[in-house]
Amino acid sequence: MNANPNVAVVATLVSERSRAAILTVLLDGRFHPASELAYMAGIKPQTASFHLTKLVDAEVVSVEKQGRHRYYGIRNQEVAQIMETLLSLAPPIEIRSLKQATENTAIRYARTCYDHPAGKFGVLLTNSLVNLGVISEESQSFIVTKKGERFFTDFQIDLEKIKKKRRSFSHKCIDWSERHYHLGGALGSALLERFIELNWIQRMPKSRAVKITFEGKKGFKETFLFDI
Repeated sequence: MNANPNVAVVATLVSERSRAAILTVLLDGRFHPASELAYMAGIKPQTASFHLTKLVDAEVVSVEKQGRHRYYGIRNQEVAQIMETLLSLAPPIEIRSLKQATENTAIRYARTCYDHPAGKFGVLLTNSLVNLGVISEESQSFIVTKKGERFFTDFQIDLEKIKKKRRSFSHKCIDWSERHYHLGGALGSALLERFIELNWIQRMPKSRAVKITFEGKKGFKETFLFDI
């Protein structure tokens, strides 16, 4: 990723605990109403609205209007990548309840990082793609090999269509829980969408965690040669 002055903007915004909590929730890549974000961040609705206004004004969060309702989401993958990097530098959270411990375990096991696979699942997937010779690792990104072009075509992912998107194609995204790189960008997003389409993974309500289905465990072992 190129140097971006918005790094300082995001860093300043997340120095406030409530805004950091809101942005962390939004790393699931979905749009949420202010009331839901307030509940998930553990703050009052009025407080959430105040901080969301600041985040929207700073162009870190975008808002979509549907009738009288407003839904908020992280503006782009660059913001998500900065947040994921900051999380990798932050000390572990203090676990104070069984519910919190269960959620933390689920998020570390398999989750979304904005719109691509992350957690133990995301890192295993990336390592498998490298070991299979589907992608090769460079300093800041992953490169699809000739073998990889055939692999993704067989897996019904249109690489040429993905490359036309106005975003990073296959950058290396540091995984905050695994302290290792996983595959991000448009290619990572396309894989996530394909897994959902195949019912290999399912999104969890009000959580960044994703569920690996029975079909998914079988599919990842047969196609990507790893157990999850």
